[in-house]
Amino acid sequence: MSASDQEAAEQRVQGAVRQHARTRAFAQAEDVISTVLSDPGVREARERVEAAETELGLELCARLQPFQDRYDQAVVEGDANGLAGLCGGKHGRWGRICVLPGGHETSVEEPHWGRPSEGQPIAWVGSAPDDW
Repeated sequence: MSASDQEAAEQRVQGAVRQHARTRAFAQAEDVISTVLSDPGVREARERVEAAETELGLELCARLQPFQDRYDQAVVEGDANGLAGLCGGKHGRWGRICVLPGGHETSVEEPHWGRPSEGQPIAWVGSAPDDW
């Protein structure tokens, strides 16, 4: 076996070892995350947060529903400009559902607000990272 063949074989082995280690690390991380999320205290906290988001969403509904109506109309009409001006805020569970204009958090100090696929309005503060 030539030196270049040996080097290529060694690189393949190193790549396979790295891939195996990465796969194992992801599996272990998923196990830890599942364990943490199944903890009764964590589940209770998540339920309280979801209840607060729904309650605040309902409280703000009368005032913010026109933004949802504009969003729905922009979707129906394919209004790219209307959709482009929306907030990029991301909800950890529902994704990018905020129907308020970009910058609303600082200009009018409103939380994010929108309706997920389940239909109930929700409001939240902060934004989930894009790789979430």
